Amino acid sequence: MPSVYIKTYGCQMNERDSEAVASQLIAKGYALAPSEAVADVILLNTCSVRDAAEQKALGKMRALASGLRRSRRPVVLGFMGCMAQARGQTLIDQLPDVDLVLGTQKSHRAPAYISDLLEGRADRICDTDEESGSESAIRTHLLSGKDHAQAVTAFVSIMQGCNQHCTFCIVPTTRGDERSRSIEDIVAESRELVSQGVKEITLLGQIVTSYGKRLIPECDGKTPFVQLLEAVSQIDGLERIRFTSPHPKGYGDDLVQAYEHLPKLCENAHLPVQSGSDGVLQSMHRGYSAERFLSIVNKLRLVQSGIGITTDFIVGFPGETDKDFEQTLALVREAQFDNAYVFKYSPRSDTPAATLPDQVPQPIKEARHAVLLKLVTEIGTRRYQAFVGRQVEVLVEGPSRKNAARLEGRTRCNKIVVFEGLDRQRGQLVLADIERASTFTLYGKPLGAPALP
Repeated sequence: MPSVYIKTYGCQMNERDSEAVASQLIAKGYALAPSEAVADVILLNTCSVRDAAEQKALGKMRALASGLRRSRRPVVLGFMGCMAQARGQTLIDQLPDVDLVLGTQKSHRAPAYISDLLEGRADRICDTDEESGSESAIRTHLLSGKDHAQAVTAFVSIMQGCNQHCTFCIVPTTRGDERSRSIEDIVAESRELVSQGVKEITLLGQIVTSYGKRLIPECDGKTPFVQLLEAVSQIDGLERIRFTSPHPKGYGDDLVQAYEHLPKLCENAHLPVQSGSDGVLQSMHRGYSAERFLSIVNKLRLVQSGIGITTDFIVGFPGETDKDFEQTLALVREAQFDNAYVFKYSPRSDTPAATLPDQVPQPIKEARHAVLLKLVTEIGTRRYQAFVGRQVEVLVEGPSRKNAARLEGRTRCNKIVVFEGLDRQRGQLVLADIERASTFTLYGKPLGAPALP
């Protein structure tokens, strides 16, 4: 059977979609190619959040097409994901070597469409239509890595789409309106993963805290998302639960308290704040103030003092002044984040922010990005250094990505720990003494083990 190579750009939603498509193709008899150079089918799963991500995928496809024309090797070329959804047929019109364009609600159709192309039943396929029930169609998993070892962690998609409509974001256009799966369906998938050896599950959605709205009623003052957390936490054999990405507006008292009464819910929260300026937040259509955001951070730390909190920032949003930026720096100093993703604002067509006045010049964006990143790194480094000399619980995930001779895993508060160990420890919870810290990585040894050189 033919082999397939999938290259993924962008977020964890795309990573999950790529994994599911690969799993479906394997089930149909396809092989996963080790590289694009030997693949019969090459799929690029694309992102539209920033123009740079789109240009990278387009450049990659042009290079692939040019190389294949020279070699005259027949290969099916396809786009998936958000850029495919946004651009649709224009991708085939502009890049005639592209055979397949699949929208965000159609990735589960990839095996059938690829077969049609390979067997000559179709010449070009573009499908970006909405599809009812697509939120439940992606549920297969690849539970082994390059070394064929059992996966310890897994993503479970709980919903698709977004209703937030932030003025800078194209995701509601590319992913559609919110559509949630049932609690029973999510629990069944999670239970099956645990039966196959998975120890940690991350619930995945564009805004997970919006899960089940207008579909599942509140019960005993608990939102549908907290009801889902409680249901998943009852799965025997599951050690840890995480989720991403939430919205600060979804952090009601029921979710804050869940960190206290659900032992399997890990003490970490990725809370995208985007800016520390109330004026910028209002222009972004974020729906909260800096004060409200900081109150959520404080509540979480009252419930779990050791919680790890990370965030996202956009610098250079249209209209952002020096004062606005200083307010962002002040929020960072007060919130003391463990880490943050810092992005320079990138105009996206068909979003309100693209046409706002007072677009910030690129040199100012670059300067603000550097200042904010430096502050985030300084604070994060201090917070990581505070772990030196402490014992932490680590879920061992497998070989270190930078040194396969060592193992790595994560603490409950989502810190990467690298240590000497044995492969049989994969999937186990171990206590480790932290001996040193670099920028955003901890190094240590399991209790009773020799020191890490």
